[in-house]
Amino acid sequence: MKTFITDDFLLQTDAARQLYHDYAKSMPIIDFHCHLPPDQIAADRQFENITQPWLYGDHYKWRAMRTNSVHERFCTGDASDWEKFEQWAATVPYTMRNPLYHWTHLELLRYFDVDEVLGPDNAREIFDHCSARLKTPEYSVRGLLRKMNVEVVGTTDDPTDTLEHHRAFGQQGADLKMVPTFRPDKAMMPTDPIVFIKYVSRLADISGQEITDLDSFLAALTQRYDTFAELGCRASDHGLEQILAEPTSAEEAADLFSKVMGGHTLSVDEVRQFGSYMLMWCGKQYHSRGWVQQFHLGAQRNNNRRMLNQLGPDTGWDSIGDFSQARSLSTFLDQLDSTDQLARTILYNLNPNDNELMATMIGNFQDGSIPGKMQFGSGWWFLDQKDGMEKQINALSNMGLLSRFVGMLTDSRSFLSFPRHEYFRRILCNLIGNDVANGELPNDIQWLGKLVQDVCYTNAKNYFKF
Repeated sequence: MKTFITDDFLLQTDAARQLYHDYAKSMPIIDFHCHLPPDQIAADRQFENITQPWLYGDHYKWRAMRTNSVHERFCTGDASDWEKFEQWAATVPYTMRNPLYHWTHLELLRYFDVDEVLGPDNAREIFDHCSARLKTPEYSVRGLLRKMNVEVVGTTDDPTDTLEHHRAFGQQGADLKMVPTFRPDKAMMPTDPIVFIKYVSRLADISGQEITDLDSFLAALTQRYDTFAELGCRASDHGLEQILAEPTSAEEAADLFSKVMGGHTLSVDEVRQFGSYMLMWCGKQYHSRGWVQQFHLGAQRNNNRRMLNQLGPDTGWDSIGDFSQARSLSTFLDQLDSTDQLARTILYNLNPNDNELMATMIGNFQDGSIPGKMQFGSGWWFLDQKDGMEKQINALSNMGLLSRFVGMLTDSRSFLSFPRHEYFRRILCNLIGNDVANGELPNDIQWLGKLVQDVCYTNAKNYFKF
């Protein structure tokens, strides 16, 4: 069966079609937050078949397959790559109205010119076709990024990462820019003393700093900040249930650091205190370096302990949480702002109930220094779909300035995920086009086209200073 992805997919009005085709479609992509492996970009990896870039590590697909009664062996287990693809193809017809159905067919069409609906009847033909292409030079990792007009990739990196692949890639003179992003979550939440002590040891090794107390711990982190900056880092990222903002002095944080390094387990309140001190310290670092700080808030992770023990984290057992966000978030931002040390900030929420909260919170700390200093980030994770994107755009439009929005990101581990930018652009153009058709916006295509291009590309380029 021919695919349903036409040139005017999701574009319901003349204005929407004109905005997308004449203004949004050809804009380069700045993917300022993703989880792509830097080593594969530096090495320009060539995949052997479509399962490797498409199904490895994709917990979105795994969750759908499990729901469709596919055994774990075909998700994360030892089944062959063909068997895993075969099971995914058999699942696809059952994903209708899930964003996976749209993403799957956009990716097959944009990367491989597959203009068919995927299912069990044509699975082998499509597997062989796509796999054959992936073995050709133009379908290497960088070739895949080039096909989607990707200009910048911001990877996600722990302070203890060597960054050797970023360094090597930077010396190759490639037209693509790959920059690291500072993700210090493991340095902030000492819930398990054994794990934390091992982490501190790795940090000491990579930084070349002896760590004996909190001051030397912060000095080691500062050395890593410097190294990240040398390699073009423009941003940090934190994945937290909620912002930590417990009042904690330097002396209290130092005592807590010594306690956990002595092998003692901290209480929940003590972990929050130490995390609060570290988050404030990090926030000041970001401001002094001119970086953007990003906060991904609200995921309830690792719900299924049995499968966590069997497979580890990030394998599809996380969900939306219902954590209180407003009070601590306001306290944290206000403390940094009170000393004029609040960096450019992007807030992402996972619970859609927090949309209006985030959209109004950013307005409290806009200071007129730059357009859209405080950002309500694009729909994230479970909200990274048509309804979630529309709700995020509408909340931002109603309570802030959509025109200053930095737009879409993949937040993905897959090199085949970049049509999500096209998905977002079509949704954005359709919303604006519908407003024009309804008489709610003027039919000024030139100005609306500029707004669309700014949201799709220019705002992010200026905001991150790429």
